[in-house]
Amino acid sequence: MRLKSTLGALLMVGVLGAGCATGTDAVAQGETFEFISPDGQLEIYYDPPADRKPVDQITGPDILDPDTTLNLQEDHAGEVVVLNTWGQWCGPCRAEVDDLQRLQDEFGPQGATVFGINLRDPNRQKPVDFIEDNGVTYPSIWDPSNAAVAALHGFPTSVVPTTLLLDKQHRVAAVFLVEITDDKLHDTIERLLSEEVSPA
Repeated sequence: MRLKSTLGALLMVGVLGAGCATGTDAVAQGETFEFISPDGQLEIYYDPPADRKPVDQITGPDILDPDTTLNLQEDHAGEVVVLNTWGQWCGPCRAEVDDLQRLQDEFGPQGATVFGINLRDPNRQKPVDFIEDNGVTYPSIWDPSNAAVAALHGFPTSVVPTTLLLDKQHRVAAVFLVEITDDKLHDTIERLLSEEVSPA
């Protein structure tokens, strides 16, 4: 679906029953991605690639080692990124973690990675235990203050889980405001991997 730049004043989304909470906003505006949801859609695609906007710098402490800083853009330059917000307290997050790990296992060697942002988990040990118990190998930022997710400019932290697919230039290609499965994302990730990188 093609989203036009004139989508500035659209209706707010009501995300009821899809995740652990509700939220409002998602559309690319300005120089970097900002979130304003078009007419309540739960799956949003940004095509053609020239219409996509990049995310701002996303950095924060590694949830497994808070003394280490993760930087999405630097650590995964040139890679397709499955950016997932999650919390160990969230039922749909627990349901989709195996799907995300399967995507990491399949696409990691091909140049794509899953990258998590852990939200609303002030006790770090609980999400650490969740990661270890589920054999998660992809990185996650520990973001109890919402500092990292703020780089998504208006992205609703009340909607968890959410998933954004970023192309090789870290422009937002798709947004999912619902629990995902590996089957749902598979073809889009393959397409993003096959895309040529646009000249700067």
